[in-house]
Amino acid sequence: MAAAPKRPPLPVILLANDLLDGDVVFARAEDAGALSWTRDPALALVAAEEPDAVRLEGFAAAEIAAQHVVDAYLVDVAIGADGPVPRHFRERFKTLGPSNRPDLGKQAGEGIAARRSA
Repeated sequence: MAAAPKRPPLPVILLANDLLDGDVVFARAEDAGALSWTRDPALALVAAEEPDAVRLEGFAAAEIAAQHVVDAYLVDVAIGADGPVPRHFRERFKTLGPSNRPDLGKQAGEGIAARRSA
């Protein structure tokens, strides 16, 4: 019997890559409680308790099966003044965009718009 995959410590956010354009997206909660995707990491839903993390994992599985996203996984975060900040370099880098062009990507304020999953 295979061991269950190890989950990062709480609090966590869910990030993935949009299947059509490859951009990094983050799970967020809509006003009605439904989950959707956003390109703005500050809007990411933070799961501070186990049931919330399980909910994010279920959303990830459904969105992968529906072929909306790929490579969805939970990321442990610290809560900063501007929202959740990934604790690891790889995920922090994914929230910003290309390092060779600071005038492009999320760090330049481009592409940060809420997006509903279809």
